[in-house]
Amino acid sequence: MMAASPSPACVRMQDLPKEALAQVAAYFQTLSEPTRLSLLNLLRDGERNVGELAQLTGFTAANVSRHLALLTQHGLVARDSRGTSVYYRIADESVYALCDLVCGTLARRFERTASERAAFVDNAARAVSSRPARSVPRPRNRRA
Repeated sequence: MMAASPSPACVRMQDLPKEALAQVAAYFQTLSEPTRLSLLNLLRDGERNVGELAQLTGFTAANVSRHLALLTQHGLVARDSRGTSVYYRIADESVYALCDLVCGTLARRFERTASERAAFVDNAARAVSSRPARSVPRPRNRRA
């Protein structure tokens, strides 16, 4: 019985050379397109073929295929040919943890921004209501 090979050590971004950082940037760039994120979400429930994904997203099969090819190229999605159909599935489940982490970070930021905005609006409203009404000067008649 062979022992399982150890999983790769956790690699930290700060330890990577520029060439590796370029690969990391390409990975994130792959995730930067809303259509691809939608496809990844649809694949959470299991494998699907291009036709199903096109129907569910409302995009053309050609458009979905292009996005899936890029996701496959970066190792996020795997493809299996069965007869005349090609089925896609998630190849790396960790992408969901990454996306959920980003979504949580954005939600906290939006919440913080909303509360800061609300505090500003509340303070501005109080300041306006506490000021005495100012009289508006009348325009002078100019005689030519």
